[in-house]
Amino acid sequence: MSAAVGERIVAEVSSWAGVTVHPHRFGGVELRVGRRELGHLHGDRLADLPFPVRVRERLVAEGKAQRHHILPESGWVSVPIRGDADVPRVIDLFRLNYDRCF
Repeated sequence: MSAAVGERIVAEVSSWAGVTVHPHRFGGVELRVGRRELGHLHGDRLADLPFPVRVRERLVAEGKAQRHHILPESGWVSVPIRGDADVPRVIDLFRLNYDRCF
């Protein structure tokens, strides 16, 4: 796995109009549009993104994400990042959340 997997995800998502990068309160990097969090990365190993529960249910059913590792009953999803091949999937989920902002 590239040492810069998380950096590549942040570089792509932060290039979208209105996206800003912030430290996340539990460690890692948070990506936002305005005050709304699109999601955050825990280094190169895990992405967490908030969705409405109905969207989370669909993403989990389609195998695109897992229930959040700490809050499994919430709309949040977790996506383990195991290597370079996971980067497009994580970016697609950030894009899905980004598109919901507009």
